Amino acid sequence: MVNKRLPRLVVFGDIRKRPVAEAIEQFSSSVTGKAQIVARYGIEGPARTWVGRARRAAVAESKTQTLKRCDFAVVFGGDGSIISTARSLRGIDLPVIGVNLGKLGFLAEFSVEELEGSFADIVAGKTSIEKRMMLRCEVWRAERRRFCSTAVNDVFITAGPPFRAIELKMSVDGEPLAGCVSDGVIISTPTGSTAYNLSAGGPILAGELEAIVVTPLCPHSLSFRSIVISASSTVEVVGLQLNEGTTLSIDGQISLPLTGQDVVRVAREESVFLVVNNPARSQWDTLASKLSWAERPKYKKE
Repeated sequence: MVNKRLPRLVVFGDIRKRPVAEAIEQFSSSVTGKAQIVARYGIEGPARTWVGRARRAAVAESKTQTLKRCDFAVVFGGDGSIISTARSLRGIDLPVIGVNLGKLGFLAEFSVEELEGSFADIVAGKTSIEKRMMLRCEVWRAERRRFCSTAVNDVFITAGPPFRAIELKMSVDGEPLAGCVSDGVIISTPTGSTAYNLSAGGPILAGELEAIVVTPLCPHSLSFRSIVISASSTVEVVGLQLNEGTTLSIDGQISLPLTGQDVVRVAREESVFLVVNNPARSQWDTLASKLSWAERPKYKKE
């Protein structure tokens, strides 16, 4: 009789937070004999640990090899934890199971109890795994690349101190798009359409779509509205007039100061982010339950 290999899992979570540590222990106990937890990692923040370059490279290579041996990544925390983890999984194509211990939970679709109840179906391939596109952001100066990062939700430029409106020039695939005097601009994935883009008045896109949303931040215009463009497009942004504190941000987690000499290029990332869907929920259920989307008016009772 051939023994069937147990599914291999890697767990991500900030165990300094008591609810996260307790949830990980509860889950680990529940999957004993059903799965093998290969490794546990903390959630990566925007700050780097100050260790030697060679040491960082060796640690990253070891982690990559471990992740490639796994079948699923289980992330405990909020959407921010999942977004950070998704960037670290770039190019590995490892399905992510999000367990919500945060406030909102668009990407973290499962509670600990729901994951325990659905676990057998997930590892048996009976639940859907959704492909989500990501963005690749590069900053160039004098024909040299000075920054590169993957974005799960969005890339945005904000005016920053002294908080005067800034002027940006944007183009798509080399063709002029618009000049914009505003507080900045958001370039979003469909996944990120329900994040900063939504708050800025941008459209909601189904998560599995392949498209890029460009949304201005408080434009000094009555006619400049969001546009949705092809996922194959490249958006280029140049600052014509910036503030000292004008900043480029990746998913609100990684930041870089910008100057008028910088050219920001945003295009589709080649790899995708794989999300394990909760069979008990849909994107529209989440919008309705968490953001009261399409809720009926509260009529006065007779």
